[in-house]
Amino acid sequence: MEPDLVAPLRDRLLSHPVYTAVVDETTLREFMRSHVFAVWDFQSLLAALRSRLACTSVPWLPTADREARRLVNEIALDEESGVHPEGGFASHFELYLDAMRRCGADTRPVESFVAAVAEGRPVRELLGRELPPGVADFVGTTFGILDSGRLHEAVAAFSLGREDVIPGMFRRLVERLAESSPERWGLFRHYLDLHIEHDESRHGPMARALVERVCAGDSTLAGEAAAAAVRSLDARIRFWDSIAAALRTNAAAA
Repeated sequence: MEPDLVAPLRDRLLSHPVYTAVVDETTLREFMRSHVFAVWDFQSLLAALRSRLACTSVPWLPTADREARRLVNEIALDEESGVHPEGGFASHFELYLDAMRRCGADTRPVESFVAAVAEGRPVRELLGRELPPGVADFVGTTFGILDSGRLHEAVAAFSLGREDVIPGMFRRLVERLAESSPERWGLFRHYLDLHIEHDESRHGPMARALVERVCAGDSTLAGEAAAAAVRSLDARIRFWDSIAAALRTNAAAA
């Protein structure tokens, strides 16, 4: 499944020009202003998987696949309640917001968006707002996969479209951060290093195992899962395209 359809998109993603467009603190703050929506979107994707693979309702009932239940719950423990380097626990979304505040990035767009979601506003409606570059298309693609209700497609988007490529993407940003101000960007670097460590050694393999379990050797399901992974990766590439274009425009106007 992966070599024929997913690998070429992975290569495009990992060599994307957005990484070289992030050249200083100003461009990194702008990158974060958009990218934080992908962090929130990721948590929503994970929550959708937990609702299908582990019981999250009352009364509790055991779900059918014990192994899948363990895998998704273990990933969720790290992503929703990981250790905060400054004490206590936090979701990776909250950690990212803390890193944004530390370096002076603008958190208002995402905080306003999440507050509206908490009030019960539909995500689709909120995507019609003025949002940072590329956000509406990227988040809309993820929620399109979720709205279909097809578990194998959501698992593939989570695994092959997210967990499996995040370490390679983030490593490029960490390399650039090493030349920047470590005091101002230390918390963000911690966030990136954390994802590289977790996704390469644990979450990536776990997520791929989920794909195999959900597809269960069914070639039709595997093909549909691969197509969903392709949609997710295509959306990420378009997202990076939008951010890179905005950074170039801002640089030209400066």
